[in-house]
Amino acid sequence: MLSILSLSVTLFGALSRVVDAKYVFAHFMAQNAYSYAVSDWTNDINIAAGIGIDGFALNIAANDYEVARIADAYTAASGKNFKFFLSFDMSYSWASADMVSIVAAHATSANTFKWNNNVLVSTYSGESYGNAFWASFKSALAATGITVTLAPAFTSYRDPSLASSLLSNFPSIDGFFNWWSWPADTNSNLTTATDLAYQSAIKARTGPYIMSVSPWQFKNLGDPNNWVELSDTLWNYRWQQAASQVVPDIVEIVTWNDYGESHYIGDINPNVNLGTLAPNYVNGFDHSHWRVVAQYYISFYKNGVAPTVTDDQVVFWYRSHPKGITCSTGTLPRNAAYPVDAVFAMAILGDSATITLDIGSNHYQWNAGPGVSMGSVPFPTQDSQIPFIQIIKNGVVVKSGYGSMYVTQTGCSYYNFNPWVGILSQ
Repeated sequence: MLSILSLSVTLFGALSRVVDAKYVFAHFMAQNAYSYAVSDWTNDINIAAGIGIDGFALNIAANDYEVARIADAYTAASGKNFKFFLSFDMSYSWASADMVSIVAAHATSANTFKWNNNVLVSTYSGESYGNAFWASFKSALAATGITVTLAPAFTSYRDPSLASSLLSNFPSIDGFFNWWSWPADTNSNLTTATDLAYQSAIKARTGPYIMSVSPWQFKNLGDPNNWVELSDTLWNYRWQQAASQVVPDIVEIVTWNDYGESHYIGDINPNVNLGTLAPNYVNGFDHSHWRVVAQYYISFYKNGVAPTVTDDQVVFWYRSHPKGITCSTGTLPRNAAYPVDAVFAMAILGDSATITLDIGSNHYQWNAGPGVSMGSVPFPTQDSQIPFIQIIKNGVVVKSGYGSMYVTQTGCSYYNFNPWVGILSQ
């Protein structure tokens, strides 16, 4: 993990309760915790807290086994300053009474995150339920003595011009979570237009503006659930947008463990049942080193300045085959033409160095200054190649290493646009 002098990340450091503090949560799919024991939660909590994440936004899809698994999460977090808030997945059918019961179960826990001393509740989607549903939900909780701050992700509100209508259509909401952290089916990078419009609008209310930051978006679970969004450098520039342009009240990393959409930064837990199709593009595609990037930018976001780096590292990621290859199974995803066939590398340095990238007969290098910079090298035409990365200072190679995933031109068994993530750190 990144060594940072300017920020000592204490595993369970104190969380401020003032509203001008900055928080980072990771979106956690409780559906994927079916086989979790308390020890699994403990492991995830320790890893997340160790890089500066303040807690998990617990995505819950139904009043089923997820309720018991969430209780286990609270058990694992007991005595630690690691927080949770519920994020109801409203793309499933919900009864308000069930939601009230689930919120009430942990409302008084020290591990429940509060905004202005109110229990924070979020969602994925839910605008189709209408304002009356949400007003009734809040009233039912208030009747039990529980005041909530509602900051939903109403996903149809992406167009910046709709920001004012969000408030007029939903007087019941207190904050807003912008779910959209990827380009919208376009071959161009995501801008901050949506963030800035909804952040400005929600200032009229008392709740937080929550901004999503995500490393990738790819899914191949059969029609119509097969797509990829342009994500080649997203994990770097989206964090830069959060840390220095938007500076939201809360950053929500999307996600810790949504394996099916390829934006997981948590470890691939072998106890999780990934279904029949997702293993084809998830198993073996480790993303854990993306947490090094997260740690750097979490410090940047919370402290308002780039952290001092004491351990030079290069985090790199790439897909296992070119986008034009024909695979024997799976479906060529929507937007398959957008990703660039290349190895992408992010240097995190304490001082200047030359970074070299080689794969097959292709070479690229750049002179990197202190802090963060990026470069890339195109995939080669040769089959079965792995990248080689070097950090060079004053003509001397100080670190070098290879990737562990081959880029192949033949023998593709499943259309896979999920990257493998590696690190040069030793």
